[in-house]
Amino acid sequence: MKSGTSGPYDIKGNRILAALPEAERQRLRPHLEPVEMSTGDVLYRPGERIDAVWFPVRGVCSILAELDGPAVEVATVGDEGMVGLPVFLGVGSPTELAVCQVAGHGLRMDADRFRHEIAVLDGRLQQTLQRFTQSMFTQLARNAGCNRSHRTRQRCARWLLMTADRMHSDQFVLTQKFLAQMLTVRRSSVSEVAGALAEDGCISYSRGTITILDRARLEANACSCYRVVRDAIDATFPAAAEGE
Repeated sequence: MKSGTSGPYDIKGNRILAALPEAERQRLRPHLEPVEMSTGDVLYRPGERIDAVWFPVRGVCSILAELDGPAVEVATVGDEGMVGLPVFLGVGSPTELAVCQVAGHGLRMDADRFRHEIAVLDGRLQQTLQRFTQSMFTQLARNAGCNRSHRTRQRCARWLLMTADRMHSDQFVLTQKFLAQMLTVRRSSVSEVAGALAEDGCISYSRGTITILDRARLEANACSCYRVVRDAIDATFPAAAEGE
């Protein structure tokens, strides 16, 4: 992970930070370090102290449960959230692994500084993070039910839509490994599902690059979980959802 970003330093590019009053954003700004996030960057590991929290602006970070077999993705975080909720919740060390899965950039804050700011600010940051935590619980609950009840094609369409939302683009790089972790399937199944969505005119998939060709058609292929999770996120940040 490298300091500095190729794009503008926009603290309001993260929806948690954008929801804060301007005075609070200005207080936090000197402690937020712009960083480039590359695919595979580890943000924190199970059982180890978390040294920093991250506010993604572009990109997708994945929370993984390391089981006896391959790691399974249990939640994703983009510009709507913060990676490092165990610090906010006062947990000594995490039980999951957090990595960057779709490259982008964001803002990093030292964990001790974050704890200090949480303690001294008047409560708006805490309230926003509490609402974000609730939206994460919604995502975790839907993921558990979705993985059990919905077809792989539905779940793939859902995850592609969520990734496009977080990248603010209909084209992005997404590895077969990440798709397999998201869908809890073998990599061989990823090509079959992506091929089926391509044949339906929803996407094109070439050399790891996804291009959404027909968003409405892709959403018609997705399960209801996409709208449930998106609505939970939008309810957390109503002003942003309304375009204010």
